[in-house]
Amino acid sequence: MIPLKRRKVSLPVHQQNDSCKFPHVSIFILERKMGTSRRAFLTRLGRSKGFLIKETYSSSITHIVSENNSGDEVQAWLDNQTGRDASSSVHLLDIRWFTESMEAGHPVIVQDRHILKVNPKPNGDPTAMLMKSYACQRRTPLKHHNSLLTEALEILAQNAEYNDNEGRSVAFRRAASVLKALPRRVRSMEDLRCLPCLGDHSQRVIKEILEDGSSREVESTRQSEQYQAMKALIGIFGVGVRTADRWFREGLRSPDDLIRTGQQLNREQQAEEGKEEGLMPKITNWLEEQGLLLYQKTTRNSYLEKMDGPARTSSNMDRFERCFSIFKLQKSAVSCKSNSSASAEDVSTGRESERPGEHHSEASGWRAVRVDLVVSPYSQFAFATLGWTGSKLFERELRRWAGQEKHMTLSSHTLYDSKQNLYLRAKTEEEIFAYLGLEFIPPSERNA
Repeated sequence: MIPLKRRKVSLPVHQQNDSCKFPHVSIFILERKMGTSRRAFLTRLGRSKGFLIKETYSSSITHIVSENNSGDEVQAWLDNQTGRDASSSVHLLDIRWFTESMEAGHPVIVQDRHILKVNPKPNGDPTAMLMKSYACQRRTPLKHHNSLLTEALEILAQNAEYNDNEGRSVAFRRAASVLKALPRRVRSMEDLRCLPCLGDHSQRVIKEILEDGSSREVESTRQSEQYQAMKALIGIFGVGVRTADRWFREGLRSPDDLIRTGQQLNREQQAEEGKEEGLMPKITNWLEEQGLLLYQKTTRNSYLEKMDGPARTSSNMDRFERCFSIFKLQKSAVSCKSNSSASAEDVSTGRESERPGEHHSEASGWRAVRVDLVVSPYSQFAFATLGWTGSKLFERELRRWAGQEKHMTLSSHTLYDSKQNLYLRAKTEEEIFAYLGLEFIPPSERNA
């Protein structure tokens, strides 16, 4: 049996006609992007006020009402239903016409602001860029020609998602997806003719960016306290919009606030920050028990030092807890060169280096190898790995590139974008390279 809550209750056609006050207006409510529940509610509301609402589309329909769809999307749906262009015989209307009619108690006059605009179909114009309607039908590359526009739309999509407006979020993401698939840069609104999924709101944002270089709405959103806090809190593994919104309303703005206030976290959320404390002594004790350490000197995390007394000077490369050690490795183990890093679960990274003057004993079958052990918080693991691998020159040049070419500050802890006034999050080195606009070469290919 179908549960009661899923049953559709509709009046027979003759009963609808008998109770209809406005038989000359036949309305079809498009469920696309709206959902079954909302469509059912609007249908009941309209019929209760004497409007003729049809369950299925037919040639008798005079008004199609849609929510969060562009005119081109509704037209494409209509063409698919009829197999021909039927837009001249039916009004394609935004939901505003319907709600205003409900308030008035009768069908209001269709005005320009109610009409969903449909772009004219191309007549062999070679300058028009044609595009498939569905994202799965087209290529959407990561590197494309319209990043300035797509980043702006994706910020608005994120903000809509944070405010539990899924329809608006999807609309912005679809618009961004279309722009990513374009073979060339958009230079004017003329370039957008005949493209699907570009609603009025998205087009307003694009137009403003093309004319002024930025969008006031996007910049206001980007700088808002709510957007920045929600982005930081949702970045915690296992945290969704509702949890992040509740924390924001409680005055929390970052993962550090969660730790400071002793907020209760589930198992997934606890895989962030603070679990690395006390890891280094466990590692060094185990290594000494195995007879693998000839020498070790541990330096505490300078954040912890600050709690107990003066911290190290700011000239240090980073603030991680580290252990400078000399390993006693057997000959069989030496053949497996490590430049090793412990697993991400241990949130630690290591570096091995053999330097002039280190002890090397062929007769005894072992040699001494310098290994630096570094422990980082989970959220900084990718930055720590990048900062503690590679040559000094490479690291220096990487930071110089970030500062001079990208207006960013790169450290072993984070990547700061001064243009956006934002700390960028990354889980892998590859994501950091993407932010910097540099090619990432996987470790397996670096010697090729």
